[in-house]
Amino acid sequence: MSDELTQRGVEVFGELMGPQAKAAMQQGLLTEDFASATGKLACQFAFASVWGRDGLERKQRSLVTIGVLIAQKALSELKNHVRIGMNNGLTVREIEEALIQTLPYVGFPAVASATTAIIEVLREQGIDTNTRTSEEKGLL
Repeated sequence: MSDELTQRGVEVFGELMGPQAKAAMQQGLLTEDFASATGKLACQFAFASVWGRDGLERKQRSLVTIGVLIAQKALSELKNHVRIGMNNGLTVREIEEALIQTLPYVGFPAVASATTAIIEVLREQGIDTNTRTSEEKGLL
């Protein structure tokens, strides 16, 4: 991890995800395990070169990322980026508005899946423990 770009990526990742995730990223970069090269590229490109840029506030970057992940139905990544978004100052209302904004472009099935993932994160964070998912309501 001696190169500057990787170090910057680790720092940005830690700012977004917290110290435990930063330590896990650093540890992963020290191995030669399967997919370790992909992890290094993600660190350098996604975090150092993209998230580390000026031009948008991190809160804005979070909204863009959440919208893209809803469209891709990338639910595990969506959960991570909802957490990051909240760390970056997004409110629950803004996250819900991002869901609504994507609806005409990606459709109800993608938004329904994303809603379940977001509800799970809100529960995990102790923000909303009452809302039931469509699955729990017997609608899906």
